[in-house]
Amino acid sequence: MGRQAYDGVVLAAPFTAPYTRFSNETAHWWIARALRGSLQVAGLSPRQIDGFAVASFTLFPDTPVALTQHLGLSPRWLDSVPMGGASGIVALRRAARAVQAGDAEVVACVAGDTNAIDGFRKLLSAFSRFALDASYPYGYGGPNASFALLMDRYMTEYGATRADFGHVAVAQRANALRNPHALMKKPLSHDDYLNARPIAEPIALFDCVMPCAGAEAFLVMTEDRARALGLPYARIRSTIERHNAFADDPVQLRGGWVVDVDELWQMAAMGPEDMDLVQTYDDYPVISVMQFEDLGFCAKGEGATYLRARDLTIGGDLPHNTSGGQLSAGQAGAAGGFIGMVEALRQVTATAGPTQVDAARRALVSGFGMINFDRGVCSAACVLEGGA
Repeated sequence: MGRQAYDGVVLAAPFTAPYTRFSNETAHWWIARALRGSLQVAGLSPRQIDGFAVASFTLFPDTPVALTQHLGLSPRWLDSVPMGGASGIVALRRAARAVQAGDAEVVACVAGDTNAIDGFRKLLSAFSRFALDASYPYGYGGPNASFALLMDRYMTEYGATRADFGHVAVAQRANALRNPHALMKKPLSHDDYLNARPIAEPIALFDCVMPCAGAEAFLVMTEDRARALGLPYARIRSTIERHNAFADDPVQLRGGWVVDVDELWQMAAMGPEDMDLVQTYDDYPVISVMQFEDLGFCAKGEGATYLRARDLTIGGDLPHNTSGGQLSAGQAGAAGGFIGMVEALRQVTATAGPTQVDAARRALVSGFGMINFDRGVCSAACVLEGGA
């Protein structure tokens, strides 16, 4: 049987707490800043929030339960979404069903992390049980080495080149130059990309995100509530979520989107050709290419060729990661799983300002998270459409 649609539930009030490279503030501070900003956009007080979904890697020793005390909240619905780059979509899915069921009226979805000097290395050393036992002790810690495996295998299997991945990175930098909050402010040429310092063969400097501190937030509520508040909003046309797909594959060349992509487009009553823009999770260009393939824009192995023939900038024929994405705006921990959602919400409500795509109404957002050695475990996607 088909899943129930998300009729009557919308998302609104996007907010970005501007990123900074390093911070001595806690994750609590960053999350509070984004929550306050989103509530101010909506004209709501903390007392009017009765649902709270949180994604963060650096709340320890606290959890979202303790965070409610820190922030003076008293929600009747609470969720922790420890899924990295898939967190934004998963939080939206959970929150939308809670509102639809009447378990909450207004759910604040917030992701944020701090980044003290040397904090990222410490985070990676205890990222997962796998990292503690089977990766980090042998000098294979961190995403650079893991994505080097994926990128090398992809290039070997399908004949893609570093120049192909550079097309993605260079376009995102061009987009970031229009985003006042992006950390990367220097233009990036294809030659700059190709001649960059090696990091983990075949990955070089501009294949990698910059860890930073920051937070993102949005609200989920009924469409009637959003109208009453006078808020621009987006409707949820479809969502999918899948974990630990294709566990028997020797190394990841496809993600869980493949399992559910038909349901995504059928539920939305749309297809890839109907999207005005795409926001993929982009901690490395290779995973963005993989998402375009697995979400039906082209066949497996043809992603590099498909994207090379398109203009991925804000004014192009396939606007992609219009804020600059993580590659050029920065990766604020778990907020990296929200940056695409928040930007897509702005785009389809015509509130994106300097990064606005002309006449954008429909957006695809895709998430990917929690990598262990040679694969990411979480995948998700959603289709948003601007409201009336």
